[in-house]
Amino acid sequence: MTLYLFLRILGVLIPLLHVAGIIAAIHATLFGRTSQGAIAWALSLIFFPYVALPLYLVFGRQKFYGYVEARRKGDRRIDHVIEKLLARLAEFKIPFPGDTRRFSAIQKFTLLPLTSGNDARLLIDGDATFNAIFAAIDAAQSYILLQFFIVRDDNLGRDLQRRLIARAKAGVRIHFLYDEIGSFRLPSRYIAELRDAGIDMQPFNTRRGWWNRFQINFRNHRKIVVADGLAAYVGGHNVGVEYVGKSPRFGHWRDTHVAVRGPAVAAVEFSFLQDWHWATGVVLTLPAAAQPSASGNIPTIVVPSSPADDMETCTFLLLALINGAQKRLWISSPYFVPDETLYDALQLAAMRGVDVRILLPAVADHLLIYLSAFSYLESGERAGVKFYRYTSGFLHQKVWLVDDDLAAVGTTNLDNRSMRLNFEITLLFADPAFAAKTAQMLERDFADATPARAGDLQRRGWIFRFAVRLARLLDPVQ
Repeated sequence: MTLYLFLRILGVLIPLLHVAGIIAAIHATLFGRTSQGAIAWALSLIFFPYVALPLYLVFGRQKFYGYVEARRKGDRRIDHVIEKLLARLAEFKIPFPGDTRRFSAIQKFTLLPLTSGNDARLLIDGDATFNAIFAAIDAAQSYILLQFFIVRDDNLGRDLQRRLIARAKAGVRIHFLYDEIGSFRLPSRYIAELRDAGIDMQPFNTRRGWWNRFQINFRNHRKIVVADGLAAYVGGHNVGVEYVGKSPRFGHWRDTHVAVRGPAVAAVEFSFLQDWHWATGVVLTLPAAAQPSASGNIPTIVVPSSPADDMETCTFLLLALINGAQKRLWISSPYFVPDETLYDALQLAAMRGVDVRILLPAVADHLLIYLSAFSYLESGERAGVKFYRYTSGFLHQKVWLVDDDLAAVGTTNLDNRSMRLNFEITLLFADPAFAAKTAQMLERDFADATPARAGDLQRRGWIFRFAVRLARLLDPVQ
């Protein structure tokens, strides 16, 4: 290519990039998640389109439009499935016990009702979780639904594979959904072996459609197993040996799942059915569910949240829990990068006398997020928020405890990704006995933690403090 031709191409390309940058800046102004984010994107796109434009294509979109459109089209085909399920759940619908005003808003922004007739059991750490999941898989007679963010081809992943193949050979129908980004290292051989056994394994591909080619920032972070419509398993564990404490880097992996029976199982299936429809275009038909448990009566609500929702379901849910707390608010999360609204609510809760405790890991698996958390210590301490660092391994559980009567277990982290970019699912249990068991579990975790104070940052060198401030600036894209 001659220099003359190269300069001619640049003469056309540079104006085009600036025009595209201006168009993208207008889009960012109209549809930005926050005013601060919209301003930052708009200025970057106008003055530095060569760098900002590709970044905006990947990170700038705030709504998973492909899923929204597919759901709207799909509703015409799956309306009867959804309506039937909701009608069955309505038979078990109840108001929140106690002061119904504390959490009444939750029923306004989530489609699924609080139901009676449920039994729930905490599954603490990987062995308990996968022993329960594998037992349910081995006993399944009709169908199994699986959904994970990360699936690895290691000892745990191959154990799961063997069990699924055995059930498929026994005539059990199996549908397996995995996130294509979270499981990008999963070899095609692993998938092919399951498919060859008759198992329907599909990726949750966020890049479907030409306009969504760069839409890799949205991820399906849900972890779900359902067996025969009778039992559901939801929580923080993915499929990999690190989740059962066999990682040389992290050692003990502190995580929590929950096993549920009752109408809540059908609500978990509802979340899976919608995701499956997006991934495959197929509307699954399952046997009638929503049967009450014979062994418990825990009021339970299932809250799926996603970037395809009309409202910010996840943000609203966490705000409802924070604002509903009167005595105690204990939160365990591996990541703490809240937006200003959530952080202000946490500080205000502490200032009105609520015992606000945030349990975080002492070791990092994502450096930027780990650094960002240090920036909240000083202002949180002034407001009365107590931070703790878990020191007995790596903390990955996503658990909330509100007062003495409400506990939440799910896949949701306290970060921007869970609030606005990820597909998540959270189960709330409005039951004092279940809350007491959750409190006992968290008390043991706090015993294995050390307080994190503002001085922890001040004692660090200036390079570390600068890195913390820089990481805090990048909170919106973490």
